[in-house]
Amino acid sequence: MSTAVPTYGYVPNGSRYRAVVNSMRGSEAVSHDIPKLAIIDDRALDRECLAQSLIAHGLGMDVELFESLDTWRKTSDSKHSGILINIGRSDFFNETFINDLKDLISEFPGLPVVILAENRDLRQILRAFEAGVRGYISSAIGLTVCVGAISLALAGGTFISAENLNDLRQLLLVAEDKERRRTAMFTQREADVIDALTRGKPNKIIAYELNLRESTVKVHIRNIMKKLHARNRTEVIFKVSDIFK
Repeated sequence: MSTAVPTYGYVPNGSRYRAVVNSMRGSEAVSHDIPKLAIIDDRALDRECLAQSLIAHGLGMDVELFESLDTWRKTSDSKHSGILINIGRSDFFNETFINDLKDLISEFPGLPVVILAENRDLRQILRAFEAGVRGYISSAIGLTVCVGAISLALAGGTFISAENLNDLRQLLLVAEDKERRRTAMFTQREADVIDALTRGKPNKIIAYELNLRESTVKVHIRNIMKKLHARNRTEVIFKVSDIFK
């Protein structure tokens, strides 16, 4: 079986390319009715290299390249099976990009979107999934795994890199340890009152939300201050933050 990976369809403004993989078995051509992946990256060389590399490592799909989501909207025939967005070293906290992504996912709910990024910050990963993406791929993984991740997302699954899962596991362990220490120090009611205090709620509101008397809330606050050796509510908040950060 031989594989040809030509590029064609160049548009003068450099906004759109197309890389197609054609597979031949002997002299008989395989059906060209194969899924199509859109790759979005504002760096021309990076998006071309990524497309060629994915195809060379077994991505059995047609690939079209675009420099932005806006370009995809304007020039795409909307017949893609999925979109891979390579944000490189950029972070996921650009509000304009996030809003554009959410609009896209809302407009095309059945179109899987996968993010490829160097940043492994868990906050960024969680925000990506909150926006509705089907996969978050770390650029630290190999191309073969990347191909598998894309295929999984386009088949309806969800992918997150093992490195990110390890980070998430560590975060959960820290959270569990924090909760254990907090439980050992405070009763559940005291913990509830602390949560309310950190949100700046007055005693009357705390009492209403926890179905307690205001006098009971004051007793809990006094007990909390005693355990923390705090002199006032503000100091309680700072000490809780410092102890359980």
